[in-house]
Amino acid sequence: MRTTFQVLEVVAPGPGARWAERIWLTVPKRPWLPKTPVAVSAGEPFTVAVRSSTVRGTVWGVEGPFVYLVHGWGGVARQLDAFVEPLLAAGYRVVSFDAPGHGTSTESLAGPGRSTLPEFSESLSAVVDRFGEAHAVIAHSFGAAAVVLAILDGLPVGRLAAVAPMSDPIGFSYEFAKMLGFKERIRTRFLRILENRVGTSMDRFDIPLRMRSEDLSGLPPLLIVHDLGDREVAVANGDRLAALWPGAEFDPWTSLGHFRILTDPDVVRKVAAFSSVPRTLPVP
Repeated sequence: MRTTFQVLEVVAPGPGARWAERIWLTVPKRPWLPKTPVAVSAGEPFTVAVRSSTVRGTVWGVEGPFVYLVHGWGGVARQLDAFVEPLLAAGYRVVSFDAPGHGTSTESLAGPGRSTLPEFSESLSAVVDRFGEAHAVIAHSFGAAAVVLAILDGLPVGRLAAVAPMSDPIGFSYEFAKMLGFKERIRTRFLRILENRVGTSMDRFDIPLRMRSEDLSGLPPLLIVHDLGDREVAVANGDRLAALWPGAEFDPWTSLGHFRILTDPDVVRKVAAFSSVPRTLPVP
């Protein structure tokens, strides 16, 4: 594949860009799940429409503010099940869902087996519209990037806990190009193809660019939890987001990796406690 992309970079960057975009949008087929499934109480299933997809999820609890759980790229809602019972016990309602092209939700606008970043953000906004304001959001990996973008686009969120967050999805295109063996002729073209597909400039998804150029005074409290040895999303992503986000708390861990961090009892307790801090209203 690398050899083919190296040739296409020189002789046919257009076809190379279309191939690169397909790979970029392809969702891994086997999501990580804990060896021992996390026990959760029965919730109520729901569906919402997001562009061409039917997003399926579950809501737990009958009263209290809402906490939303957002999985990452190639993930499923069940990966965040460890947070459900602690939040219910603290008096919150919990909402979890599979993004378009993931889990039980139907295919995304990109077609079977694929998904897009805008649909992650739009799914959260659609689910919040369905149930109510987000007291907090707990998001993993790529899902954290989607939530950050939703917040920058105006979605009200009281608190955000980002577990192993990706902080620069557009910047990742350079690493993606290096991994597959192509350079700027293909990289810039495939991003333009992606722009045409989603109907939005890629600058809208450039988190560092936006956070350096926009008013950040209304951002919610942020807790970042990241393993120092994370091989899927390097801890530099968490460091970078913490540096950009005023008042962010960065909490490094070890020996948990990118996924086991979602079920570690100490991490779950800390994230659930942060997410269930009562909202403080401004003094008149």
